[in-house]
Amino acid sequence: MAYQAHIPETISEVMDLLGSIMLSPPTMADSEFPGRNLDTEFSALNEGLKRVRKRLGEERYEKAVDLSNRMYAHFAADPGDTNGEAHKGYLLIHEMDALLKQRRPKA
Repeated sequence: MAYQAHIPETISEVMDLLGSIMLSPPTMADSEFPGRNLDTEFSALNEGLKRVRKRLGEERYEKAVDLSNRMYAHFAADPGDTNGEAHKGYLLIHEMDALLKQRRPKA
């Protein structure tokens, strides 16, 4: 059976996925989950962000998607965790975590 990433349904689950990404190598490959990779994890993250879009509000959603795209690029540029790009990706995880913890302004 092919690996299928869990798609987050709540902001809390998106944050859990960020924690999982934080503990993974830049490639997101895992011998216990063949098929898990950078693309599957960031596809799940972006789909999860879409699912919580209304709860985030448009401004936070757009910032989160931008952070996700930038994280992906940093991890893709440093699959061996040797040139410092992956570290930049990990720093963006903290930035997204803080963004997700912010309360949505009342309309």
